[in-house]
Amino acid sequence: MVVRPCIPYGDKRLHRAAAPVDGITDEIRAIWTDMIDTMEAMPGVGLGAPQIGVGLRLAVVDASEERGRAVRMANPEVLHASVQLREHEEASPNLPGVSAVIKRPRAVTVRFMDASGAVVERDFVGLWATSVQHQIDHLDGKLYVDHLSKMKRDMLVKKSRKFAR
Repeated sequence: MVVRPCIPYGDKRLHRAAAPVDGITDEIRAIWTDMIDTMEAMPGVGLGAPQIGVGLRLAVVDASEERGRAVRMANPEVLHASVQLREHEEASPNLPGVSAVIKRPRAVTVRFMDASGAVVERDFVGLWATSVQHQIDHLDGKLYVDHLSKMKRDMLVKKSRKFAR
């Protein structure tokens, strides 16, 4: 089990788009395994590779109640999002000690390369959909606080820095 450290908010790697993955290799599988171990240790329901300083479009999501059902995704992209929104309190290990309620589409259809290298389309609903969208934001160089007003974002960043000390 390898739990990787999550890089702090403000690190440039969190604020730039991650590079696409060309294919599934043993190195990619090892990164996914480390990401799942890190996600479980938080505990959390998802993790994007940039959160641990890896600039690749890789994400893992496990919003199952029983755990152990992580979906490994390379190059995920939302093809369709529901009009109906869902509010959820989101947080990130990159901004410890703070959270905010974010509205996102309740359901999404996502295309991604799975662990076998096949390109698949899958529907996600509820917490699964929220987590997938949150991780895709990370792959695009965004964090959940980027959905907030500048004043609210600045307040949370300041509070998180105090918490981290």
